[in-house]
Amino acid sequence: MSNTVNRSRREFVQKSAVTLGAPALGSMLFTRPALAADEMKSVIYFTPTYIGIIRAARGFAEQFNTAIGGSKNLKLYDSGRLLTADQQLPGLRAGNIDLMFHATSYVTRSLPILGILGLPGIVGELYQHPERLRIGSPLFNLINKSLAKDNLYMLSCGGGVLEPEYIWGNKETPIRSLSDLRGKKMRIASFEATELLEGYGVTSVRITSAETYVALQRGTVDAATANVATVAGRSLNEQLGFCYKMPTTAYDVAPFVLKSTWDKFNDKTKDALQTAAQWYDQNTVEYCNHTVYPDTFWPKVLNSGVQVIEPDKADIEDFNASAQKVWGPWKKSVGEEIGAHAIDLALGKA
Repeated sequence: MSNTVNRSRREFVQKSAVTLGAPALGSMLFTRPALAADEMKSVIYFTPTYIGIIRAARGFAEQFNTAIGGSKNLKLYDSGRLLTADQQLPGLRAGNIDLMFHATSYVTRSLPILGILGLPGIVGELYQHPERLRIGSPLFNLINKSLAKDNLYMLSCGGGVLEPEYIWGNKETPIRSLSDLRGKKMRIASFEATELLEGYGVTSVRITSAETYVALQRGTVDAATANVATVAGRSLNEQLGFCYKMPTTAYDVAPFVLKSTWDKFNDKTKDALQTAAQWYDQNTVEYCNHTVYPDTFWPKVLNSGVQVIEPDKADIEDFNASAQKVWGPWKKSVGEEIGAHAIDLALGKA
């Protein structure tokens, strides 16, 4: 397919999304194009500036294509070239794509079980214990059991969660404590963190990472929750002055297919996808958290003059106590029994 056709098709989809909305997109506009029998489409909206995530997604495709031995080809479209962040899930459900890499925090309203990855008060435990989310772990299996109800299958969680999202303030509005949050207009992607931070007097604004730079520049928001990769990858550090290093929420970028599609794959295709998923499990979070972030992203942020402020003991205790207030609503959204079990697994209590 030529670049012109790709661009025209994407412009059509985006304009239609504005006119009709996501539900209409899923049912009316996403019609699967004719594909060669040996081609599979995968998408990720992250740009190459997200060094670790793009490396992992490309590695997944390479591992699959090597393992399958030429009988199929998994093609990766990055940077939102085919579908934007909000279009990916409807596109997957409509069969327009075969596989998507998606940040879990963006889809917890549609897939609430993924909220366990960003639940305040729990993300620190998951960050310290990535093994609790590896392929085949009880928590990984529980997530997939719940996702199956929505006809989705998560191939890997990347081997854990990415470094938690912290609270970042612009140069004019320093955030040095929880009390400084009151009155702030804050970009928050995570639904779970939204509920908690609004309790501290924050006005939440849900915008994608791609829109956050302009939102900070124009004063639409004066603060943001973000992972350091988002700050460095989107050059948000140019607009920010302070990082209040409270582990607020977290996410992972996971590969998903439809469960019904997975069930129809032959053994060779399933084996190749599992080979790719195992590689992804071992080379995503580990590489991002322990190589890219400390060696590349944090130096970029700190060298630009952003001041890091560590929360004091009183704020940490206050935040963790408040965090438990959002656990109840989340458990109701996934089912009390499943939610309680997921929390216990995340905390290492089961």
